[in-house]
Parts: sequence; C-alpha cells; structure tokens
Amino acid sequence: MFRPALPLLLAAAAVPGLCAQKPLHLAPVVDPHSYGNPQDIRVTHIGLDLTVDFAKKELRGTALLTVKHEKPDTTNLVLDTHGLVIERIQAANGKLLSTATFKLGPEDKILGAPLEIEIPKDATSVQITYRTQPGAGGLQWLDPSMTAGKKDPYLFSQSESIYGRTWIPMQDSPAVRVTYTAIIHTPKNLRAVMSAEQDLTNRRTGTYFFKMDKAIPTYLIALAVGDISFQPLGKRAGVWSEPSMLPKAAWELADTEKMIEAAEKLYGPYRWGRYDILVLPPSFPYGGMENPRLTFATPTILAGDRSLVSLVAHELAHSWSGNLVTNATWGDVWLNEGFTTYVERRIVEALYGRANEEMQAVLGRQTLDGLIKDLPADQTILRPDLKGQDPDNSLSEIPYEKGAIFMRLLEQTFGRKRFDAFLRGYMNHFAFHSITTEDFEAYLKAHLFPLNEKAAAKIPLDAWLYQPGLPSDVPNPHSDLFDKVDAARTAWLKEGDIAALPYAKWSTQERLRFLLALPDTLTLDQMKALDDAFHITEKGNAEVEDVWLLLAIQHGYAPADARMRAYMIEIGRRKLIVPLYQALAKTPEGKAKALDIYKAARPGYHPIAQATVDGVLGVKF
Repeated sequence: MFRPALPLLLAAAAVPGLCAQKPLHLAPVVDPHSYGNPQDIRVTHIGLDLTVDFAKKELRGTALLTVKHEKPDTTNLVLDTHGLVIERIQAANGKLLSTATFKLGPEDKILGAPLEIEIPKDATSVQITYRTQPGAGGLQWLDPSMTAGKKDPYLFSQSESIYGRTWIPMQDSPAVRVTYTAIIHTPKNLRAVMSAEQDLTNRRTGTYFFKMDKAIPTYLIALAVGDISFQPLGKRAGVWSEPSMLPKAAWELADTEKMIEAAEKLYGPYRWGRYDILVLPPSFPYGGMENPRLTFATPTILAGDRSLVSLVAHELAHSWSGNLVTNATWGDVWLNEGFTTYVERRIVEALYGRANEEMQAVLGRQTLDGLIKDLPADQTILRPDLKGQDPDNSLSEIPYEKGAIFMRLLEQTFGRKRFDAFLRGYMNHFAFHSITTEDFEAYLKAHLFPLNEKAAAKIPLDAWLYQPGLPSDVPNPHSDLFDKVDAARTAWLKEGDIAALPYAKWSTQERLRFLLALPDTLTLDQMKALDDAFHITEKGNAEVEDVWLLLAIQHGYAPADARMRAYMIEIGRRKLIVPLYQALAKTPEGKAKALDIYKAARPGYHPIAQATVDGVLGVKF
C-alpha cells in the first residue's frame, strides 16, 4: 500500500522532477477555455487532502499546488474554478505559510470563474482550503438505488473536458501537465480509487493514499468512491467494480493483458505501470474515460460475449495517444481521438484478425459519412476554432472517425511498416507533452513526408486538417463479411424468408451492419417478423438495442415502447441515449413521450448528459 514518505505539504514540491523531459520546440499555446496563466506561473504538482461527504454531496479539504515562476518576480497566479467555495489560501516558500490575498472573478456559464492569487515572488507552493457544491459538473453523487448493490451511495468524477475545475482549483487546460498525490477520506465501508498508484487489496480503511509521479494533463485526474472491489486480470491488469458485477466484468475483460502486449509490439513500452479498469454504474455518460492506470468504463460493454471489448482497446490505446502525447487545446482533440481510434483498430486486428478490424473501419466510415451529411460544415473540420464555444462541442464522432481515416490514408500512402515506425517515433518524441495540430503537422512534414515526396505531394494536408467535409482521396474500407450481410438483407427484403436470415449467428458488428442499412420503407410487419424470430426488443447487447430502438421510433413500432423506456432510464451513456431523444423530439407525440421518459430518467443521468438532453428537448430544470 502506498503511503507518502513525508507529510503531503513537504513532499509535493519534490515530485515534479521525476518526469523532467528534454525541452521541445512546441508551438505557442493559447487555450481559449482556461483562465490560467501557466506562461507566467505554472502549476507543476497538486497535492489533495479531501473528505468525501455523501450527506452534503461535497468534497472538502485542501489542494496544495507546487508552482514554478516561468517569469521571474511574477506574483499573480491565476487558476480555473467553477462553483468552488474558496475558504482560505496560503502561500509558502518551502518553509513558511502565510495568508495570501485572492479574488474570485465573475462566473461564466461555460468557463467558470478565474481565481487570482497574490503570492510572494519566491513562493513555491500555494495551499487552498475549499469545498465543492452539490451540483458540481465534474462529480456525480449516486443514491444507493442507482447502484448495482442498492445498499451504498457512489461517487465518481468526470473531468474531461473542463469539469476538473468544478472539484479542484487548478490550471485546467490539457496544455498544463502535473503530477499529483492525494489522501482521500471516506466512510469506513466504502473504497476510494484514483487514476494513480494505489493499494490493490480490498481492505476498507476509510483513508486512502494515491501517487501519480508522471506528468499528466489535469483532465486525467479521476476519483471514484463506493462499494468497489478488485480482481486481477494479469500481471499488470485488473478490474474494479461493485462486487455483484465483478465476476461478469472479469470474464468480459479477460483479454486486457493481451491487448497491452499487442499495443506494445506496435508502439513501444507501456509506460504507466499498471492498466486497471473500473466498471462504473450505468449513469456514466461516456463509453470509457482513459484516466491513466484506471480506465473508467460503462457497464454497457458487458455484453456477455466479449463483443464490445474494442472499447477497452480504445481506452488502452489512449495510454500512447492521448495520455502520453496529448492535445494542447480542445480544438486539437483529434490528436487524441483520431490517433486512438486508428490504434484501437490495429490492436483489434492483432488480437482478433483483419476481418474484425475491417468491419469496425467500415462502420466507422458509415458513421462519418452520416455526420458529414447532417452536421453544419464548420462542425466537420478536424481542427476547429472553438473560441467562445463549449469545448464539449468538439467531442462528436468527427475527430474520432475523420482523424482515424486520415491515419489510414497515411498508412496506405507510405506503407504500414513506414507508418508504424513514424507513429512509434512520434510517440517517443512527444512523450509526456501536450502538442498542437501545428506541432504534429511540422513533425509529419519532417519525418514522414520526406520518405516519399511524390506521394506526400498528393495529400491535401490543409483540406484534411483545416477544411470541412472530406477530401476526394479519402480511403474506403471494405469488409467481405459485410458483403454477405448485405446480400442476406437484400434477399430477406425481397423474398421475406425469415428462416433463411442468419441473424442469430452473426457477430455484434454484423448485426449492426444489418440494422443500420434497413431501408426507410421497412414495414411494421417486417419489424415484427424480425422481433418474433430474434427477440431483438428484449434486453441484450446495448449497442444493438440502441439501433433497434431508433428504428422502432422512426417506424412507430409500439411493441418496443416499454423496453425503450426502461433502456433510457437504465443507461446514461450519451452516445446511446441522445439519438433516441433526438428522434423522439421530431414529432409532437414523440416529444411528449420523450419528456415523460426524461422526467423519470433525468435524476439518474450525469450532469453532462443532463445538459445535453436538456438542450435536445428545450427544457430547463
């Protein structure tokens, strides 16, 4: 079990040097979503000492920030906050603490409020005594009824993109990398886990110690507290979850160690020590969150057949593209998600074969084509200008799928062997740094394009990175298995022979292909025939269910109504629920149904999901 060798106050200042990196010539960063002034005074380490109070739904305690004066004699430290109650601030130069004056600026709906602190020019640390508020956007407090065990409450954080400032005062920008330590005090019967080195036993002590000695962007600081237990999956991988879910989760995620080994063969050593996964309650708003050493994952991946474990491959891939090399601003998020989607599919190919990767690539291209068609042009740019916008606007599938297919283009143009070597070099070169699209572009032109200048000249780089839509040279992935699915669908639609349809034997990806390509002319009798034969409306694979329920809304298939209501109440994952609300909201009758469901579902959704659905339905709470 890790315990600080020194009191947290004194130990904090010593940690940052553990991850010192050679200086790189990186493009200047102006983060439009942070008030922080790291160019003057930079926070390099955060030491937390927090008490978890479920009754008040608050965290309270201290954050000890180690600071570095980038400009000599600078005395004004600026941090990001959002809804924090600041009680006291002290500054120190390694020995003495003195009260520091501070000013909390006006609260912006998106960005929160700047916290300006006057500190001595020789100050090396600043200690902030504070507490959070019950509505903090980066924290979700779950009543026992919203957990698997139904007995104990649960808390988890979600700091991406700029929600970290709702529970920690800090320079909340992906361009600012910090190390951190933490002491978390909980009720004795509950367990705390974080994205850091921690005790892997199942002891419940009420006080837990954590250490992250590698510099990470602030949005990767993560906390969860609840009735959580651990089971190892291999020498450096394991799973955390509520006890009742643990056997199922451990079986589903059994290939995690193999995924780590496959990724290492492609892109170099795994540099984070352990890779553990926390399976959260259903209200988690995302599929996964790549917090280093502890991926947070939705329980919707527990399909019972390991068919959705590509999500684990995706979050693991972030250990290289995202956590090791990070986007410097949220407008650069494709550097995280596009690279990672490409790497995810390479891991899937290494473990499960090229045919599996091809199916995922084709489904990704199908998603991308739909987005290009439906979204406003400025929302299809790989590197958008997000100034004045909520950074969550960048988290559509565009940076994932457009970024991944751009990576695929580079692979096809220069050959897999050369491109793999390029990616490995890129990740080593920028390891533990946050970079911009301009940094990537410069590295690409210096290290890959010279290998085949004639081919490089044919790549419209500006169009890929800075223009809307898709250039004409976009790759077109193909799947032989999907050809068979398409043929079976065509035959069924023409002949109506449900017995000849091999739906029951198909994989999740094949079922998704079949359902996603059903025509607008699909009749209620055809939907009933599918349902009677294959029981699609029954609870099952969450991804397949989602597509089926969307079809039910579009075609008015009433037998799915009860399951749709239960599904939208049970699951808080934005990717799955938001399209259903959007489809319902298109008609007055559907919107009335959506509002009725949302009234029951909203208390169980994360604030991030609540804000999205509020906007879809045009309601305020």
